[in-house]
Amino acid sequence: MFLTNAIAYRFPGISSLVSQEPLLATAEAENAPIVLTGVLLSLVVIYVASKIGAEISKRLDFPPVLGELVAGVIVGISALHLIVFPESGLQASDSGVMTVLQWINNLTPEALTSIFQSQGEVISVLAELGVIVLLFEIGLESDLRQLKEVGSQATVVACVGVAVPFAAGTVGLMTFFHVPAIPAIFAGAALTATSIGITSKVLSELGRLKSTEGQIIVGAAVIDDVLGIIVLAVVASLAKTGKIDVVNVIYLIVSATAFLIGSILLGNIFNKTFIAVVENFKTRGNIVIPAFTFAFFMAFLGNAIHLEAILGAFAAGLVLDETDARKELDELVKPIADLFVPIFFVAVGARADLGVLNPTVPDNRAGLFIAVFLIAVAIAGKIVTGWAVFGQPGINRWAIGVGMIPRGEVGLVFAGIGSASGVIDKPLEAAIIIMVILTTFLAPPFLRIAFGKPAEPPASGEPLVAPTLVDESQPLS
Repeated sequence: MFLTNAIAYRFPGISSLVSQEPLLATAEAENAPIVLTGVLLSLVVIYVASKIGAEISKRLDFPPVLGELVAGVIVGISALHLIVFPESGLQASDSGVMTVLQWINNLTPEALTSIFQSQGEVISVLAELGVIVLLFEIGLESDLRQLKEVGSQATVVACVGVAVPFAAGTVGLMTFFHVPAIPAIFAGAALTATSIGITSKVLSELGRLKSTEGQIIVGAAVIDDVLGIIVLAVVASLAKTGKIDVVNVIYLIVSATAFLIGSILLGNIFNKTFIAVVENFKTRGNIVIPAFTFAFFMAFLGNAIHLEAILGAFAAGLVLDETDARKELDELVKPIADLFVPIFFVAVGARADLGVLNPTVPDNRAGLFIAVFLIAVAIAGKIVTGWAVFGQPGINRWAIGVGMIPRGEVGLVFAGIGSASGVIDKPLEAAIIIMVILTTFLAPPFLRIAFGKPAEPPASGEPLVAPTLVDESQPLS
């Protein structure tokens, strides 16, 4: 989902290869109230499901985000069909929300389809806003000074986490399964992704976000996301022409590096401006409105230069983390994150089609064998990143490796481009989807096991102790 907009902006020639929905509801004026009704009902389902899932997960001593993902699967395409997106291939009549709207309003099939499209677009936009808010919050909770200290380690971890699974996946598919070169490259590219949203949320829930491991994981995931865009540029060029557009690749490398480093270097200017603005506002929202204005502007810049909105939001959080108003801002952002972030995680789960795991379907069988190989490479290729860390004796290398495992919806974008272009066949597409689903759902409990007992914040009045593996900060609610 993160990369879909970047694809359309940077590679308009392959827009026909990607199911890129418009970001605004486009239903006819007379259907607009019904679209709103559908969105509201969808949000009710999402909030109820996410809260029940998170509570059950918490009681079972798992990260709540895992419960939100599972809740999304249950209400989504794999089970109840309450939350269904048009790009899933299902019809409006297959959606539980649309069935309710049809029953209430006695809609024509054409009107129902139009409303279904618009409702899905709105929920998708809200989900993307959710991950922007999440990365802004993660940036605020990250320690820029510590992130700079582990920057070299994070860079190495990210590079290893991209190179190893890409090489192993591509070569392995060609050698053991006799997959042609270009489809193998697409599958290998799908193995390079890391879902920063899922990993960072779990780290925060475990109280490990500010630990050395947590900062390396977050920093590596951000760099990994940038490298993912560059890899995407390569595979997108292959889909379009069979050749690599070197100019696009160089542009992405330069712009991504300049954007992140420039944001951090100009942090002092941003901070002084922010404090000056806050001190001159006397009405409600004097802190949170300027903060989100800055975050959304940085997210806009990220998209405008054909990177990702989440990178801009994360950079904004890092910059504002250095301000005097940081503690108050942290508390103001949390309830906003509580409203938007669950939409993202439930949407990720709702889009996951577990039907590809059914071996009774003939088309799935070949994909299952390839999937076993891809899953092994996907896990091992990220686990080894923990042993790429240098100069950190006693570091929890297992936790770093596990934190890089989840692919999330980013891996699905690669599969979508390859499938829509006809480069990869159904078995390979199914294998990639299985790999994405399992790595996304296995990472949260594995990360919990790797870290052990969640770190607890110190009691009021106690001195702050900051050993390497313990985070003093409050976890996200």
